[in-house]
Amino acid sequence: MLRQRLLLGPVLIAALVGAVWLDEFIGATTGYKAVVLLPILTGMGILAGLELVNIFKLEGLAGSRFVTCTAIVAGVLTASFARGEAGRVSGIAVTVTVAAVVLLGALIYYSRHQEVEGVSKSAAMTLLAFVWVGLMGGLVLALRKEFDAWVMLGVIIITKMFDSGAYFTGRAIGRTKLIPWLSPGKTVEGLLGGLAVSTGLGVLGAWLCGRCQLSVRPDLLTGAILGMVFGLVGQAGDLMASLLKRDAGIKDYSGALPGFGGVMDVLDSPLLVAPVAYWLLIAVAHSG
Repeated sequence: MLRQRLLLGPVLIAALVGAVWLDEFIGATTGYKAVVLLPILTGMGILAGLELVNIFKLEGLAGSRFVTCTAIVAGVLTASFARGEAGRVSGIAVTVTVAAVVLLGALIYYSRHQEVEGVSKSAAMTLLAFVWVGLMGGLVLALRKEFDAWVMLGVIIITKMFDSGAYFTGRAIGRTKLIPWLSPGKTVEGLLGGLAVSTGLGVLGAWLCGRCQLSVRPDLLTGAILGMVFGLVGQAGDLMASLLKRDAGIKDYSGALPGFGGVMDVLDSPLLVAPVAYWLLIAVAHSG
């Protein structure tokens, strides 16, 4: 597993950096942002949705791949494009309306055979996918639209490097289990190691933002705090994903990414960080 991580990890990072660079180039040239990242994130969201459906089927719930993936795409587009600018429809109203349509559509679909058993659970599963993968995934794109693509990349890197720091620190010196009933492999020492990495990268990211004159330029202390928060929230997202896996009795969402698990195993932490990062960076930008 370690060898697979070391081999695939750099490839994924290089692909992400390349996509962000191309998206930033197209945005600077044409004024259209997220042209590259939107289809990539939507595609990853669909793959994650398929994994979620498989998880819930293991628990005996009826799950439609089409309904779940449609809900996720709707969530991505809603969070990415719904805005609350003056003279336009409120972004909140759009989001609530789409959520209502997703809920109603799921209820109609799962009761189409005139049976009520399991309908509420299946509809709840659809809403979970809509919010967790769809709306939160769309906020990753909202980050890109609000700030430079490099800022969005920095948030993702800080979040995922917390995972790497925690993984390698835990393997090296981990002794004290963090939450053994939920994630037996995680340790307190790993948590502290990951926190050190994300905090340091937050400082580095703040320095680079100022150096490169990006759209948001936090001071070094603020960068350290942001790095710490992103790392901790990302860890919460990882644990949240572990809840579903443990409930289904599996270790990974799938084997799509050797050494990492499934697509959802990679997205779990950035998805929860996205709304936190969006509002914190908005606050930092507005504070000057």
